[in-house]
Amino acid sequence: MFKNYFDKLLTQLAVDYNCTAEDFFKDSNTVVASALNEGRRLYSTKKTFLSMATVGRGTVISADESIHEFLYGFAKSKQGHQLMEHRNLAAIDRELAKYGYGLTQTHHMFLPCRDVTPQADYAVKWYYDEEIHQFYSDERFENAICEAALSTRPDRIAVVACDGDNIMGMAGCSEDAPHWMQIGIDVMPEYRSKGVGTYLVTLLKNRITEMGDIPFYGTGAGNLHSQNIALNCGFKPAWVEIEAKPIRG
Repeated sequence: MFKNYFDKLLTQLAVDYNCTAEDFFKDSNTVVASALNEGRRLYSTKKTFLSMATVGRGTVISADESIHEFLYGFAKSKQGHQLMEHRNLAAIDRELAKYGYGLTQTHHMFLPCRDVTPQADYAVKWYYDEEIHQFYSDERFENAICEAALSTRPDRIAVVACDGDNIMGMAGCSEDAPHWMQIGIDVMPEYRSKGVGTYLVTLLKNRITEMGDIPFYGTGAGNLHSQNIALNCGFKPAWVEIEAKPIRG
């Protein structure tokens, strides 16, 4: 089952980055034109100016054709993983600034690799689809759910741990592409370091798997606490990606 997840990941990344699954296993890097392919993860309705991803071998760079000449020259002599190093990201960022864009943080992405049984026993409540909308005005859940109801990547499931009437934490998932459920977690400060995050993410990961969908988890390079939650819940690192966004004046 877990190998099947990785095979499906390669298929999804090929759609997202307008390339082939084989491109991610090349020893060289690949530059392609960005595209709005059907079935892609929907983070924007516009073509990305630049995004790149690696599963550990060659990096695929999907970008506007206006920057291809620079990318061909810059990437041809570098190993794929080296493009995700700060010095190389900084050089790409300087070039992007000429077009009014800048890089976001690198996203370290995880896929399930083993089954995990929840070790805690907190009281929980489950919410599905429109039931989640009641939480959109609550700033405590900026990671667990989207900022609003989005038709492009709707929130599908949320699970809340309760201490009486108090919410201890929430894990939620949005459907970023058909059957691809990205998990996020928020734990209230007074309930941290009690295993709440690991418990809720494990519950949600297992529920998504039972439904026949694919759970995945993303976090920043320096967020070791979040990365450890992923590892404790039976995820493992699967790919790294980064994208460019317009620079706000």
